[in-house]
Amino acid sequence: MLFSSVTFLYFFLPTVLALYFLAPRRCKNAVLLIASLVFYAYGEPRLVALMLASVLSGYVHGLLIERFRGTRAGKAFLISSVCFSLAPLLVFKYADFFIGNLNALGASLPLLKLALPIGISFYTFQIISYTVDVARGTAKAQRNFIDLATYISLFPQLIAGPIVRYTDVESALHTRTHSAEAVGSGALRFSIGLGKKVLIANLLGELCAALRAAEASVLGSWGYAAALCLQIYFDFSGYSDMAIGLGTMLGFHFPENFNYPFISQSATEFWRRWHMTLGGWFRDYVYIPLGGSRAGAWKQVRNILIVWGLTGFWHGASWNFIVWGLFFGVLLIAEKLFFSKLLKNMPRIFRHLYLLLAALISFLIFDAASLSEAGRAIAGLFGGAPLTSAAGLYSLRSYLVVLLLAAIGATPLPKAAVTRLSATRAGNVLVSVLTPLFMVALLAVSTAYLVDGSFNPFLYFRF
Repeated sequence: MLFSSVTFLYFFLPTVLALYFLAPRRCKNAVLLIASLVFYAYGEPRLVALMLASVLSGYVHGLLIERFRGTRAGKAFLISSVCFSLAPLLVFKYADFFIGNLNALGASLPLLKLALPIGISFYTFQIISYTVDVARGTAKAQRNFIDLATYISLFPQLIAGPIVRYTDVESALHTRTHSAEAVGSGALRFSIGLGKKVLIANLLGELCAALRAAEASVLGSWGYAAALCLQIYFDFSGYSDMAIGLGTMLGFHFPENFNYPFISQSATEFWRRWHMTLGGWFRDYVYIPLGGSRAGAWKQVRNILIVWGLTGFWHGASWNFIVWGLFFGVLLIAEKLFFSKLLKNMPRIFRHLYLLLAALISFLIFDAASLSEAGRAIAGLFGGAPLTSAAGLYSLRSYLVVLLLAAIGATPLPKAAVTRLSATRAGNVLVSVLTPLFMVALLAVSTAYLVDGSFNPFLYFRF
């Protein structure tokens, strides 16, 4: 069930909110757990048991790790927990990748062709971070199974993040406050995310499809790359906004996941702003345990390549995702060890253009069905085809307004304009009056588009 669907917006969500706020405080987590299981079962009815088995494994291991913390048994239980958590992910998401590569080397093994459980990458990482934090002593093992299951299966962040660590919501699982102000703030954040997803990302997806179908041209290749980058950003950041808004309505405070990444001036800065919860997870649970930057330059290079190879592989069981991750890993190594001074001395505009070019190339790799297709898409940016094509020009003209709005919306300018207007007394009154109207208008227009249109994919649904 997508957040950007009529079923969720007008049936599931109102029902859950009504039951949740009517339930006594001691029953609210149980209501959320049942709602989350229904939400998951709507798309994966046969795989609810798999998620619950993962939750049970995390629950039991957490208690054992805390009981034997600091002993060999405690370390053994931690290793066991990580293995139990990763096993379903490896089987369902990566088994056919490994089998396919073995077959390419001469083996003749049948593919498993298993359906990928929705959100398995996200809830697997949440369970691992929970048991590791218990082992480190930064979190207490949860003794109430319903509370832990609620944390892991919580429907706002179940299928697409942000990756919420147990320590982020540990206290809120037991005691959280609710208010009309929080519900209103959460509803506004949700509506903005819905608008980003439905009114910008979906339309950019239509533009990408039109440019793919058009005759190849240099201008079409650049337009496609720009539309693709913005589509992925608004698709995922919009979904993160919706998740954060829903969490706020329910009394949780989820971490931010995006911070205007396309205003960055280096790959290093870009990954401090893009999918921040994933970057933080790999930093704290992989990079630092490997030694980080403390063990000399060559080990730092090794650690960065490991982290970014895994980051790419986390996104999908395909070589293009691994190459995409390593592409950023190489850029980060180059920036840290070789041309950090050069970047600092470059004019701001050139640093920004360098990052935008790197982002365009990287997401062409990310989106391609194969490495050869990625190579052709990148080569198309630099010639080998006519400068323009009639169909490509028509598509770009047709979607020029949404492309420009997306480019502006990917910067802090709209938020800065609202903040500046709110700084005056009259402006603050105007913003207060217009905000609920804006929220209702976003919801109405988004709903109209959902009812009328059929193009409503979610790119990160496969992760």
